[in-house]
Amino acid sequence: MPIKRRNQVLKGKHGGMQLLLTEDVAHLGSQGDLVEVKSGYGRNYLLPQGLATVPTQHNLKLLELHKKRVNQAREAKIADLKVMAEQIARVPQLTIEANANEEGHLYGSVGEPDISKTLKGKNLKVEPEMVKLPGIIKQCGLYEVELSLGYDITAKVMVMVVPLKTVDKK
Repeated sequence: MPIKRRNQVLKGKHGGMQLLLTEDVAHLGSQGDLVEVKSGYGRNYLLPQGLATVPTQHNLKLLELHKKRVNQAREAKIADLKVMAEQIARVPQLTIEANANEEGHLYGSVGEPDISKTLKGKNLKVEPEMVKLPGIIKQCGLYEVELSLGYDITAKVMVMVVPLKTVDKK
Protein backbone atom coordinates (compact mmCIF):
# COMPACT_ATOMS: atom_id res chain seq x y z
CA MET A 1 0.00 0.00 0.00
CA PRO A 2 1.52 3.35 -1.04
CA ILE A 3 2.17 5.86 1.72
CA LYS A 4 0.45 9.19 1.12
CA ARG A 5 2.42 12.10 2.45
CA ARG A 6 0.78 15.19 3.85
CA ASN A 7 -0.03 17.85 1.22
CA GLN A 8 1.13 15.57 -1.55
CA VAL A 9 0.33 17.09 -4.92
CA LEU A 10 -2.20 15.04 -6.85
CA LYS A 11 -1.47 14.12 -10.45
CA GLY A 12 -4.08 14.84 -13.07
CA LYS A 13 -5.17 12.54 -15.85
CA HIS A 14 -2.73 14.26 -18.26
CA GLY A 15 0.27 13.94 -15.93
CA GLY A 16 0.23 17.54 -14.62
CA MET A 17 -0.38 18.67 -11.06
CA GLN A 18 -3.85 19.42 -9.73
CA LEU A 19 -4.22 22.72 -7.90
CA LEU A 20 -7.07 24.69 -6.38
CA LEU A 21 -7.15 28.32 -7.55
CA THR A 22 -7.40 30.88 -4.74
CA GLU A 23 -7.61 33.84 -7.14
CA ASP A 24 -8.86 34.35 -10.69
CA VAL A 25 -6.08 33.56 -13.17
CA ALA A 26 -6.44 34.75 -16.77
CA HIS A 27 -6.70 31.96 -19.35
CA LEU A 28 -6.74 29.31 -16.62
CA GLY A 29 -9.80 29.59 -14.41
CA SER A 30 -11.58 31.45 -11.67
CA GLN A 31 -11.35 31.27 -7.93
CA GLY A 32 -12.33 27.88 -6.53
CA ASP A 33 -11.67 25.93 -9.73
CA LEU A 34 -9.71 22.69 -9.60
CA VAL A 35 -7.24 22.91 -12.49
CA GLU A 36 -4.50 20.75 -13.91
CA VAL A 37 -1.31 22.57 -14.88
CA LYS A 38 2.23 21.62 -15.80
CA SER A 39 4.23 20.99 -12.65
CA GLY A 40 6.77 23.77 -13.37
CA TYR A 41 4.04 26.40 -13.82
CA GLY A 42 2.35 25.36 -10.61
CA ARG A 43 5.51 24.97 -8.55
CA ASN A 44 7.32 28.09 -9.81
CA TYR A 45 4.49 30.57 -10.37
CA LEU A 46 1.03 29.67 -9.03
CA LEU A 47 2.05 28.38 -5.58
CA PRO A 48 4.69 31.06 -4.72
CA GLN A 49 2.41 33.89 -5.89
CA GLY A 50 -0.44 32.59 -3.73
CA LEU A 51 -2.69 32.13 -6.76
CA ALA A 52 -3.27 28.43 -6.08
CA THR A 53 -3.02 25.91 -3.28
CA VAL A 54 -2.92 22.14 -2.85
CA PRO A 55 -6.50 20.76 -2.86
CA THR A 56 -6.82 19.41 0.70
CA GLN A 57 -10.06 19.20 2.70
CA HIS A 58 -8.88 22.03 4.97
CA ASN A 59 -8.07 24.31 2.02
CA LEU A 60 -11.43 23.57 0.41
CA LYS A 61 -13.24 24.64 3.62
CA LEU A 62 -11.16 27.83 3.87
CA LEU A 63 -11.87 28.66 0.24
CA GLU A 64 -15.63 28.22 0.74
CA LEU A 65 -15.56 30.64 3.71
CA HIS A 66 -13.49 33.11 1.70
CA LYS A 67 -15.93 32.86 -1.24
CA LYS A 68 -18.86 33.64 1.06
CA ARG A 69 -17.10 36.75 2.40
CA VAL A 70 -16.16 37.91 -1.11
CA ASN A 71 -19.76 37.43 -2.30
CA GLN A 72 -21.11 39.40 0.67
CA ALA A 73 -18.68 42.25 -0.02
CA ARG A 74 -19.56 42.14 -3.73
CA GLU A 75 -23.30 42.31 -3.00
CA ALA A 76 -22.75 45.27 -0.65
CA LYS A 77 -20.71 47.05 -3.35
CA ILE A 78 -23.44 46.41 -5.94
CA ALA A 79 -26.08 47.83 -3.57
CA ASP A 80 -23.95 50.95 -3.01
CA LEU A 81 -23.49 51.41 -6.77
CA LYS A 82 -27.25 51.07 -7.37
CA VAL A 83 -27.90 53.78 -4.76
CA MET A 84 -25.30 56.00 -6.44
CA ALA A 85 -26.93 55.39 -9.85
CA GLU A 86 -30.27 56.53 -8.39
CA GLN A 87 -28.60 59.66 -6.97
CA ILE A 88 -27.03 60.41 -10.36
CA ALA A 89 -30.42 59.97 -12.05
CA ARG A 90 -31.83 62.68 -9.75
CA VAL A 91 -29.21 65.22 -10.95
CA PRO A 92 -30.99 67.26 -13.65
CA GLN A 93 -27.82 68.32 -15.45
CA LEU A 94 -24.22 69.27 -14.82
CA THR A 95 -22.90 72.62 -15.94
CA ILE A 96 -19.25 72.85 -16.84
CA GLU A 97 -17.71 76.21 -17.70
CA ALA A 98 -14.84 76.22 -20.20
CA ASN A 99 -12.87 78.84 -22.14
CA ALA A 100 -14.56 79.32 -25.50
CA ASN A 101 -14.69 81.84 -28.36
CA GLU A 102 -17.84 83.62 -29.60
CA GLU A 103 -18.81 80.71 -31.89
CA GLY A 104 -18.76 78.24 -29.00
CA HIS A 105 -15.53 76.42 -29.90
CA LEU A 106 -13.58 75.49 -26.79
CA TYR A 107 -9.96 76.57 -26.49
CA GLY A 108 -9.25 73.39 -24.58
CA SER A 109 -11.57 70.45 -24.20
CA VAL A 110 -13.85 68.81 -21.66
CA GLY A 111 -13.02 65.19 -20.93
CA GLU A 112 -13.60 62.42 -18.41
CA PRO A 113 -11.59 64.06 -15.56
CA ASP A 114 -13.60 67.29 -15.83
CA ILE A 115 -16.94 65.46 -15.64
CA SER A 116 -15.69 63.30 -12.77
CA LYS A 117 -14.49 66.38 -10.86
CA THR A 118 -17.88 68.10 -11.31
CA LEU A 119 -19.74 64.99 -10.06
CA LYS A 120 -17.38 64.71 -7.07
CA GLY A 121 -18.29 68.33 -6.28
CA LYS A 122 -21.87 67.06 -5.85
CA ASN A 123 -20.70 64.30 -3.43
CA LEU A 124 -20.93 61.55 -6.07
CA LYS A 125 -17.78 59.43 -6.10
CA VAL A 126 -17.43 58.93 -9.85
CA GLU A 127 -13.90 58.20 -11.04
CA PRO A 128 -12.68 59.31 -14.50
CA GLU A 129 -12.54 55.65 -15.61
CA MET A 130 -16.30 55.37 -15.04
CA VAL A 131 -17.11 58.19 -17.50
CA LYS A 132 -17.64 56.82 -21.02
CA LEU A 133 -17.25 59.58 -23.62
CA PRO A 134 -17.07 58.68 -27.31
CA GLY A 135 -14.46 61.45 -27.66
CA ILE A 136 -13.51 64.68 -25.98
CA ILE A 137 -15.95 67.58 -26.02
CA LYS A 138 -14.66 70.53 -28.11
CA GLN A 139 -17.90 72.51 -28.56
CA CYS A 140 -20.33 74.24 -26.18
CA GLY A 141 -23.67 72.49 -25.92
CA LEU A 142 -25.72 69.84 -24.14
CA TYR A 143 -24.36 66.28 -24.12
CA GLU A 144 -25.69 63.01 -22.74
CA VAL A 145 -22.85 61.17 -21.02
CA GLU A 146 -22.98 57.52 -20.01
CA LEU A 147 -21.39 56.41 -16.74
CA SER A 148 -20.34 52.80 -16.24
CA LEU A 149 -20.19 52.41 -12.47
CA GLY A 150 -19.13 48.75 -12.48
CA TYR A 151 -20.86 45.36 -12.20
CA ASP A 152 -22.95 46.24 -15.30
CA ILE A 153 -24.56 49.20 -13.52
CA THR A 154 -24.84 52.25 -15.75
CA ALA A 155 -26.25 55.73 -15.39
CA LYS A 156 -26.68 58.70 -17.71
CA VAL A 157 -26.17 62.35 -16.93
CA MET A 158 -26.76 65.46 -19.03
CA VAL A 159 -23.71 67.74 -19.26
CA MET A 160 -24.10 71.36 -20.37
CA VAL A 161 -20.84 72.93 -21.52
CA VAL A 162 -21.06 76.73 -21.38
CA PRO A 163 -18.53 79.49 -22.10
CA LEU A 164 -16.60 80.78 -19.10
CA LYS A 165 -18.11 84.01 -17.84
CA THR A 166 -15.51 86.78 -17.86
CA VAL A 167 -15.77 89.94 -15.80
CA ASP A 168 -15.39 93.11 -17.88
CA LYS A 169 -12.84 95.57 -16.47
CA LYS A 170 -14.63 98.94 -16.68
